[in-house]
Amino acid sequence: MIPVADPQFGAEEVDAVSEVLRDGRVADGPEVRQFESEFADYCDASHGVATANGTAALHAMLEGVGIGPGDTVVTTPFSFVASANAIRLAGATPAFADIDPRSFTLEPHDTRRVVRETDAEAILAVHLYGLPAAMDALAEIAAAEDARLLVDAAQAHGARYRGDPVGSRADATAFSFYPTKNMTTGEGGMVVTDEEGIADRIASYVNHGRTDGGGYSHERVGHNYRLTSLAAAIGRVQLQHLPDWVETRRDTAAALTRSVETVPGIEPPVEPAGRRHAYHQYTVRCTGQSRDHVRDHLADHGVGAAVYYPTPIHKLGAYDGFDADAPVAERVAEDVLSLPVHPGLSDEDIDRITAALDALDSATEVSA
Repeated sequence: MIPVADPQFGAEEVDAVSEVLRDGRVADGPEVRQFESEFADYCDASHGVATANGTAALHAMLEGVGIGPGDTVVTTPFSFVASANAIRLAGATPAFADIDPRSFTLEPHDTRRVVRETDAEAILAVHLYGLPAAMDALAEIAAAEDARLLVDAAQAHGARYRGDPVGSRADATAFSFYPTKNMTTGEGGMVVTDEEGIADRIASYVNHGRTDGGGYSHERVGHNYRLTSLAAAIGRVQLQHLPDWVETRRDTAAALTRSVETVPGIEPPVEPAGRRHAYHQYTVRCTGQSRDHVRDHLADHGVGAAVYYPTPIHKLGAYDGFDADAPVAERVAEDVLSLPVHPGLSDEDIDRITAALDALDSATEVSA
């Protein structure tokens, strides 16, 4: 079965980890500082703060901009639950705006409505599947409503908005380095920002509230959300390969789209003008066919596929009592399906996937 995700590791990562082990400074140390600097440079941001994972990055980012109890943050209901969980972990309340049915990201007009109705202190956009949200429109809303603009870019390493790297157009942006992402550190995360004050507060928060690096001056309450030097060593190697891996993903996505466009009842992902997709996932909508039928057909041809995400966040048990007027998100959750697009695919794998798509019988099990 061709997997939906396949983390890429090689001898370079092994050598980098071995060097850290020989050095002996395996926890938070110089390797982490170097990774922070290199990743911030990649994002065209002034500061980077590494974290233990992507959820820690989101939580620390919110703490770093001063979001807390009594505050409301507007975000999308169509994302991995960590986006909303981080808001609640910071003591704030998530409010959900609906999404655009083609880009799967926050719909600006509805976002403005929810921001105004809730007097929100921040917007947390999600660059879902690797496609940047409508940053110009969201920045305009944030400025007009005196709200912070934050980004969950856990799936968007290497994406660009109007030529600028993701991470350069918000007050702060959080990334994840989970194994399935476009680059990985095993587990890990990063927050990038141009504001020194935000970076300093995040760096303190992830290190037990220290204000003196490794000493014992704890001026605020914090967590141990630090990244290890072992993980940073992997990340530094992976970052060198990221541009080529993103190009490979984009080439594979183009090949998949050529096949999907010939299949009635399935809509390929879009790339709106000015937004450069990084294709963490290649996600189609099964609008005229049964998603189960499409997934079963692909499995019969040895092609893995997965649903990200089958349930909008406000419909999850952990969010009982959180209401949302989000009919588009609820509808999209019923018909999205993600196909393999990772750089580990061989030419033969891509041919197999496109052949399976070409063989899909649209007359079978047509959805309502």
